[in-house]
Amino acid sequence: MASFSRRHFLGGTLAAGGMLAWNGRSTWAAGANEQVNLGLIGCGGRGAELLRSFRKVPGLKVAALCDPDEQHVDALAKEYDGAAKYRDLRKLLDSKDTDAVVIATPNHWHCLAAIWALEAGKHVYVEKPLGQVNWDGRQVVNAANRYGLVCQVGTQQRSDPMQAEIKQFLHEDKTLGAIEKVRVNRFGVRPAIGDRDTPLKPPASVDYNLWLGPAQDEPLMRNALHYDWHWMWNTGSGEMGNWGVHILDDVRNNVFQDSVAFPQRVVAGGGRYGDGDCGETPNLHCALLDTGKYPVIVAVCNLPEKIGGKASPPSPGPGSGYTVYCEGGRFEGQRGQAKAFDADGKEIRKFKGDSGAGHQQNFVDAVRSGSSAGLNAPVQMGHESTEWCNLANVAYRVSGDSSKARGFAQELGVMSDSLMLVEQMKGVAREHGASEWEFHIGPVLTFDGATQQFTGAEAAAANKLLRRKDRAGFEVREIEPAATAAG
Repeated sequence: MASFSRRHFLGGTLAAGGMLAWNGRSTWAAGANEQVNLGLIGCGGRGAELLRSFRKVPGLKVAALCDPDEQHVDALAKEYDGAAKYRDLRKLLDSKDTDAVVIATPNHWHCLAAIWALEAGKHVYVEKPLGQVNWDGRQVVNAANRYGLVCQVGTQQRSDPMQAEIKQFLHEDKTLGAIEKVRVNRFGVRPAIGDRDTPLKPPASVDYNLWLGPAQDEPLMRNALHYDWHWMWNTGSGEMGNWGVHILDDVRNNVFQDSVAFPQRVVAGGGRYGDGDCGETPNLHCALLDTGKYPVIVAVCNLPEKIGGKASPPSPGPGSGYTVYCEGGRFEGQRGQAKAFDADGKEIRKFKGDSGAGHQQNFVDAVRSGSSAGLNAPVQMGHESTEWCNLANVAYRVSGDSSKARGFAQELGVMSDSLMLVEQMKGVAREHGASEWEFHIGPVLTFDGATQQFTGAEAAAANKLLRRKDRAGFEVREIEPAATAAG
């Protein structure tokens, strides 16, 4: 650990001077035709899926596989003969044989793994969400800028050519007229994760200390170690920080054209319902975001409309996507496709995409060029889209005066939409055994993008959730921005 930390410091010094000379050769750029050696950190289902996309990129070699669960590594190694195997990512990052890494760990590792990789001179492709908290994401942005390395976030739809067509349709052609409001949906049923009498013992194949990393060592009361970490605040970000990032990133890209970094006010409500489930993140979650341009209503539902059923409640627009309401009609977007309708509800145009099939090629091209200029999902954009979701999570978790929520919705011109959504979600909650008061509505929070802090009556409680306490030895330290970095 000591030698690794020292090399991190030296790496920062070299990078600040405009040079990276790791392992006797430059990792600033691989060259237009040079082979790129890739390491995967996180060999579960998403990591395996990503590698299958990366291996389609010409001139790329899967050089290393890393996961604290040796069963994951061994299983994936069967597909990549000759790839080095690691349990500890620090040993992979010390390797001379990797130019870039893909990070597909649980959420709680995303930022620290990305920072360590950048400090070790590796280019980084990191899955969304970029981080669970605002502080961590900002440090990744600072690290990528300070060390001059490529850092792409896995919001792959940014590489879908369809997105350019959508932006032209909405903002240049203006076929539907002025944009008025946006509705975002992620409706998809997820099963309960269990609620044990005694804590789960991690599998013998897992180095649990490494699996935890910066997360706290809390009793595991769910039935499975893997994947269901999504629904605990210690390790995950809920559905808002899972699918929500993809959809809100589409909204930021296509509707706002990345002109709004952070919402300026947010209110949220919801809860977690259903028997046999120890999860903490809401499986019903609604939020209203004041962006300063168009109001955005977000609805997340992981429960079936009826107990024992398989179908989600009905939703306006795509069940997993977004609807842009305009003066002259509406636009409905989702992964890989979209439709536009006039004011009478007649379909007037279809859009067809490839769901971002070229996202991995885009990253490798940037690595070869040594420049982030051509990235479709640079880390700054990934951080901002992630924060829209993280702020909605904070608004859900903070208790306070909810009496201003109605006035907030009325001010933004979405009172009717908001009331209909809340009543629908309360109905689903009641179906799953909740009483009226168990559907939590939080206070309206104000966020200052310049200071990256909440302000107002509930600011103290909200600001505590913008940074977390990391375990010793796995802390996300402060990285000076490149413009003010010493040396």
